[in-house]
Amino acid sequence: MTRRLSRRAALAGTAALPAATFLPGSLRAQAAWKPTQGVRIVVPAAPGGTTDILARMIAAHLQQAWGQSCVVDNKSGAGGVIGSAEVVKSAPDGLTALMGNIGPQSIAYSLYRNLPYTQASLIPVSNAITAPNVLVVHPSVPAKTVPEFVAWLKAQNGKASYASSGTGQSPHLSGAWFLQLTGTKAEHVPYRGAAPALNDLLAGVTQFFFDNLTSSIEFMRAGKLRALGLTSAQPNPMVPDVPPISGTMPELKPFDVSTWFGVFLPARTPRPIVDAFNAEMKAWLSDPKTLERISAMAGFPAYGTPEQFDGFVNAQIALWKGVIDKEGLKLDVN
Repeated sequence: MTRRLSRRAALAGTAALPAATFLPGSLRAQAAWKPTQGVRIVVPAAPGGTTDILARMIAAHLQQAWGQSCVVDNKSGAGGVIGSAEVVKSAPDGLTALMGNIGPQSIAYSLYRNLPYTQASLIPVSNAITAPNVLVVHPSVPAKTVPEFVAWLKAQNGKASYASSGTGQSPHLSGAWFLQLTGTKAEHVPYRGAAPALNDLLAGVTQFFFDNLTSSIEFMRAGKLRALGLTSAQPNPMVPDVPPISGTMPELKPFDVSTWFGVFLPARTPRPIVDAFNAEMKAWLSDPKTLERISAMAGFPAYGTPEQFDGFVNAQIALWKGVIDKEGLKLDVN
């Protein structure tokens, strides 16, 4: 079975439960797939980061909706590849899902030579949220603007270091692309997730970080980190004083990155199960409490059908392939 959810596949999935198609709404809901035992959501990152926070929010919703336990299992390492590979190897029975993101589900396909799974190994269920990354610096860095920061980097001559939530994740490539565009150098220090990367940045072990805005915003508000710019070309209403990086210097005009987080299931998962997960994602993302929480995290809700999410992921893979090929980046999964 290919990863793309074609119209034929969609019709086949519908045909699997022909009677349910004609039932009234309440009876159709009763006839829809539900797990008969606990569900596990694998997070391919350390606890405390945006991927983990979202997974725990979704797990709480699924547990209430389905009446079964839903636990979050953090499997960090290799920029999200280890956790993703675990889901790929899981039975396609709806009991194991992946809280995927831009790194292992789009960037990794072009970045790694020996990736242990392919695009066809996972079925996209729905996007959850999109959000920009933000360039944050430790207070010891004297720069207050992006041009001042670039000048500071040039003066450091490669002695500065930047954190990332994992090699191949969007914070890593955001940093690499920024350095290439500005002709500057810095040492990349990868961590197993945003939380440990933030901890070392707060301690001054590293000097800057292109973190997800959703992870860093509270530290920015508390004055523990200084935000210099957003990676997206659009401003964010949650941080109106933080400008898009693309507008700060002519050489940074092409710079435009938004991270995203969505749910995936193993290949060969039956369509009724995919639809059941998608329906709960739609319900969760329609809840005013969820929308309030996402807004507070400076993100935007991004529900989509499996077909819409599939198209979005394909576009992201193509985008990052162009960036990675241009930058000449190739890694091995260790």
